[in-house]
Amino acid sequence: MGTQLILLRHGESVWNQENRFTGWADVDLSPVGIIEAQMAGKILRDNGYSFDHAYASRLKRGIRTLRIVLDEMELKHIPISQTWRLNERHYGALQGLNKAETVARFGEAQVLLWRRSYDIRPPGLVDTGSGYALAYPKSWKLNDQDIPSSESLKDTQERLLPYWHRYIAPKIRSGLPVIISAHGNSLRALVKYLDDISDMNIADLNIPTGLPLVYELDSALKPIKNYYLGDPNEIRKAIEGVANQGMSAP
Repeated sequence: MGTQLILLRHGESVWNQENRFTGWADVDLSPVGIIEAQMAGKILRDNGYSFDHAYASRLKRGIRTLRIVLDEMELKHIPISQTWRLNERHYGALQGLNKAETVARFGEAQVLLWRRSYDIRPPGLVDTGSGYALAYPKSWKLNDQDIPSSESLKDTQERLLPYWHRYIAPKIRSGLPVIISAHGNSLRALVKYLDDISDMNIADLNIPTGLPLVYELDSALKPIKNYYLGDPNEIRKAIEGVANQGMSAP
């Protein structure tokens, strides 16, 4: 077995539940999301995992998921590093919109490009200043150049990878498992890099909420294999659910 990295998409959020584009909007977990986080912690504990350091985004659904997981694992004492570079991709003007209604307005093909393509950005927010509520909390104190009006998956990968190379990769090389609690698209960006997935094929990658994804890595941090922890049938259903999310109007 190589060095292990555990990736975890946060539990279902209230806007996941309402089928809305979320992005940087700082919404909380739904009751289902809390249960998903608890179950992820139990699965990791029952499979013998332990961590000495954890990483999360600056969004409450990411950090709350991680804290619930660590509580279930009796690891509340370990340090947690939070960074906006692990945030979900910024969905720009789509943030807050219902996905099915957006499909009805713009068409399935266009929305699929916005959701799953590598280098196509959604429409941007008009106001990119610090005052717009769905952009980011003021407490993050970001530089103006770090505040996007929208992001593609490529943009998300480009702001994530410097943090990966500077902070997370060296920790993994120390030989202890690391857990990252983040988001569907920030994790897709990292998986694209780890598995060297092509710009075209990344559209087919879907990461479900609340299911630990284990990467076994060699000494160069190249994947040996990866797999989800949990019931195979439930994992399959969860992945299919993400793939089909929002693709038909109510």
